[in-house]
Amino acid sequence: MFKNFTFRWIRFRRPTGPPSPLPSGIERTFIDTPGGKIEVLHAKPPQQARPNASPLFFVHGGMGGAWVWTEYLQFFAARGIPCYAVSMRGHGDSYYPSFWRMVYRTTLRNLADDVLAAHRWVVEREGGKEVVLVGHSSGGGLSQFLLDKKDLKVKGLVLTGAIPGFGSDRVYDNWRKMDPWFTIRMIFHLWHPNSPLSHPAFTRRAFFSQEQTDAYVEAFHEKISRYESFLWPLAMTKPFVNPQNIISQIAGWGSGQRIMVLAGERDKLVSLDIKEDLAQMYRTKYSAMVQEKQLQAEDAAVVPLSGESGPDNAGHGVRFCVVPNAGHHLQNDVTWETGAEKLLAFYEQL
Repeated sequence: MFKNFTFRWIRFRRPTGPPSPLPSGIERTFIDTPGGKIEVLHAKPPQQARPNASPLFFVHGGMGGAWVWTEYLQFFAARGIPCYAVSMRGHGDSYYPSFWRMVYRTTLRNLADDVLAAHRWVVEREGGKEVVLVGHSSGGGLSQFLLDKKDLKVKGLVLTGAIPGFGSDRVYDNWRKMDPWFTIRMIFHLWHPNSPLSHPAFTRRAFFSQEQTDAYVEAFHEKISRYESFLWPLAMTKPFVNPQNIISQIAGWGSGQRIMVLAGERDKLVSLDIKEDLAQMYRTKYSAMVQEKQLQAEDAAVVPLSGESGPDNAGHGVRFCVVPNAGHHLQNDVTWETGAEKLLAFYEQL
C-alpha cells in the first residue's frame, strides 16, 4: 500500500551536478537554443561507415531522454549507420525549466522546436542528408506533428509504441485500467505529472515485461525526468494530424515502405490494437493518394513479411512489425535487439 502513495520519487526542483556519464562509444554535444542548451547523443563513427548512409534521428517520449536510445545507438553505429538522439528541454541532460514553467507552460510546439534545432544540427553535420525519423511514445506523436506542420522532410518514419495521430484517448484509458489507483494517487501527489511513475514497480508495470531485471528497471527509473509537461500529452488526446500531410513529407516513395509501425507485443499502454489501427490509418490514406495520382508510387497489397511466422506484414506503403515479449519501452526491454533488427530491415529497403 505504501508504494502507491510514496513521495520519494516526486521532485519539484531541477537536477544539479554534472552531465551523466556515457557508455563507451557514445558522445554528447550541446546545441544552443533560445531557451538553453539541448543535448544530442551520437555514436562514435565506426572505422568502416556505410558510404552515403542516411542518419537515424531518434526522438524520446514522455519522462525519457536521449539516453533511452543508448542500445539502439550502439547497435546501428556498429553497423556503419550514423545515428543521433535528442533530449528535449527538461529531459536527459538538456536545460531544465522550473517546475511551473515545464509542467504548465511548456507546449507541444515548444518541444517540437527543440527537436527541430537538433534536426538542423544533424542535417548540417551529415552534409544535408535526409534523416530517418524514429519517434517513441509521445515522441512518436511529436514526430507526426512535425511532419504534419511541414516543419521537416524525411527519408522514412518509424513509429515505436507511438501515440497515434488519431488521438491518445485509448492509450490513457489503458493506463487507467492498468492502474486503479491512478486518479487517487494523482490527487495525493498534488497532481504531480510523475505520479503514475512514482515507484519502480509502476515503471515496470507501465513500460517493461516481467522478464526485465529489477536492476535495469531501477536504474531506468532513476533517470526519468523530474517532472513533465502536461500540455504535451494533452495536445494529442484528440486527432491532431492529417495523414496526407505526413505521407507528403516523406521523400522517395516507390515500391517499398517508407513508414514503419513498430510495436511491443506486451505494450499495455499503446496496445497492439491501437498500433494496428495506426498502421491502417496510413495505409488507407496512402492507397487513396496513389489512386488519386497525388503520389507516384506502387500500391502493393498487405502480405506477411518473408521469413516471418508472426504478425509482421507490409503493404500500402507501411511496414507493421511486433517485437515479441516487449513492453512499451521496446527499445529497452529484454528483446530490444529483435526490434533493432526489424528496424534495420526496414532501413535497408528504403
